[in-house]
Amino acid sequence: MWKQVCIRPDTPIVKAIEIIDQAALQIALVINEKGQLLGTVTDGDIRRAILRHLSLDEPVNKIMNMNPHFVYREQSREKAVMLMKNSKLRQIPVVDEVGRLVGMEIADELLSPPSRDNWVILMAGGLGKRLNPLTESCPKPLLKVGDKPVLETILESFIDQGFKHFYISVNYRAAMIVEHFGDGSRWGVEIKYLHEKTGLGTAGALCLLPTRPEKPLLLMNGDILTKINSGQLLDFHKKNSTEATICVKEQQSQIPYGVVTIDKNRLKKIEEKPIRRFFINAGIYVFNPGVLDYVPVDSYFDIPDLLENILNNGKEIAVFPIREYWIDIGRFDDYERANHEFPEVFG
Repeated sequence: MWKQVCIRPDTPIVKAIEIIDQAALQIALVINEKGQLLGTVTDGDIRRAILRHLSLDEPVNKIMNMNPHFVYREQSREKAVMLMKNSKLRQIPVVDEVGRLVGMEIADELLSPPSRDNWVILMAGGLGKRLNPLTESCPKPLLKVGDKPVLETILESFIDQGFKHFYISVNYRAAMIVEHFGDGSRWGVEIKYLHEKTGLGTAGALCLLPTRPEKPLLLMNGDILTKINSGQLLDFHKKNSTEATICVKEQQSQIPYGVVTIDKNRLKKIEEKPIRRFFINAGIYVFNPGVLDYVPVDSYFDIPDLLENILNNGKEIAVFPIREYWIDIGRFDDYERANHEFPEVFG
């Protein structure tokens, strides 16, 4: 299996992403023509490159870790397991006496995702006005993309990553959502509901939680389709030790004019139809339990308000860039595109 993730230093980052995802080992091993280990590329290395707006066509030697942990093949597996545990690694390369790659030790949880007790809050109470008339008789989270409701795809994605405790916030046509998902026993998980008497915004429903969780909770809008690894997101949040983590997606837009840079009344340069790259809020978050203190009771309250409260209280918020498939189905053209892409992405 480890041979599938071997790449050369001139391999484009985009190809490394493809290899990492296909092998599901969260790592690529960079070797030279002699098979010697030069470095490693992890999911975290790629996400940091995205935050720097580095082109994915650049070679992996621009982002690889050139001083990776490794063990020699003469050393026992217990030594490798201990090193992985102490260094919080999920995999570690094995090399021979001259540094040639001969294998890789893999943590068991990569082969079988661990069970996670963290609560997942799925926001499904919106009116979905932009998708009228489709949402006149059906709440947006129950609109089918592919062969199932979008919220069901979201739920199953979390389940595949080991999550089992869910809250769904409901308001518009709540009975239809409750009837479809029930108590979650159909999927072998627990589902409870946060009933909004009036619309509470994108964060207000958090005040309806009956108790405070003991661990960080994940919150996600109920109209998003993505292949994000929610387990990796949670691990990222824990590693960064911040009060919250917000997921972002890189977008780009071409300005249809020549952009002029000036200094007082002097021309410095002119850039013809430049492409600007920026990050948008992807509607997926991780919050520590203490964040609930910033949510007012029974008041309309949106996520930007919550994030501002966190920052105003001197807390830090980490940013997790999504490199995987992501689409918000809030508009007709995006809904149609999601249906077109669903068989290939989720099939």
